[in-house]
This record gives sequence, structure tokens and C-alpha cells, in this order.
Amino acid sequence: MGSGESAEHAETGGLRARARRAMRAELASLALELFAERGFDETTVEDIAHAAGLSKRSFFRYFPSKEDVVFGAVESMADEVADEVRRRPDGEEPWDCLHHVLRAWQERIHASGRQLAELALIDATPSLRARLHQKRDAMRAQVAEALAERRDAKLDMFGADLLTAAATAALDAADREWLRSGGTADRGALVDRAFATLRP
Repeated sequence: MGSGESAEHAETGGLRARARRAMRAELASLALELFAERGFDETTVEDIAHAAGLSKRSFFRYFPSKEDVVFGAVESMADEVADEVRRRPDGEEPWDCLHHVLRAWQERIHASGRQLAELALIDATPSLRARLHQKRDAMRAQVAEALAERRDAKLDMFGADLLTAAATAALDAADREWLRSGGTADRGALVDRAFATLRP
């Protein structure tokens, strides 16, 4: 394959990936609307697929389950958070690294009112709470590995895992307090308070 063909192939792959991300985002948005209107348990995969003009089989090309449609962005977010952890400045303390990266991500994630609806839905649905814990466990392991891989980290995997677990607990507490406030509390301030309280 020549260089021109390789570039064309890469561009085609990039377009396909963007189209897939756009469809996943559309499905997630439609699903959340249906969940809010009918309830999570009462909404079927067929309902979501029909609203998007897809077959049930096509839905499963984008998401393995109805629960996963709520967490569509988590997998890509885990990759990006891990990359940002690796790119933080040399000499930065591991806890400060996690605080900086995760605070910035929380601000992005919770920038819209839709996030309040998603958190409320998850909090009210046992199967979604269970799936959230599974997703977060996988993400935490990925971020811990990135933390331990930093050139000047001076951390073994035990230390990296412990700090990342503490950071996850800080974010969970901030999430719950933000939800209790009906989305009116300052999320950044809550995250800062949680990280300050748990600082090693």
C-alpha cells in the first residue's frame, strides 16, 4: 500500500470513528430522554432503537446493553484521563496530579443540566449504580497504571492504586453533595474540599 493509499485509509477510518461517536452520542441522548419520560426499567432497547430509526440489532453494534448507553462516554474518557495524567509536569506530586486532571474533567462532565438528570437516574436505578461501579473500577485501574508510569512518579502499583481509589472516593462524595443540592452547589469547590480533606 502506497503512502497515498495509507493516508486515504487512515482518513476513512477517522471519518468512520467520528460517525460512530456521533451515533453513540445521539443514542445516549435519545435514551436519556426516554428514561426520563418513561422510567429506565420501562424503556426497552427496541424503544431506543425505534426513536433513533435503527433496528434492535443495529443498536447492539453501538452498545452491548441498555445500561451501557448511559455510560457511553466513560471508556473514551478513561483513555483521555490516563493520557493527561501521563502528560502532567515532572515533579508534580501524584495527589496534585490527580486533583488537577480529575477536577478539570469533572468540570467538563458536569457543565450541563443533562448531567444532573443522568446522576439522578443512576442514583435511582440499582442496576445502573452497579454498572457505574464496574465502569469506575475499570477506569480507576487504567488511571492508576498511568500514575505509576509517570517518569518521576516514585510509586509502585499499590501506592498508585491507593491514591486513585482515594481520588475516586473524593469525586463520589462531591457528586453526592452536588446531587443533594439539586445541581446548585459549586462543583469545583466541592471537589477541592474533598481532595483537601483526603490529602495524604
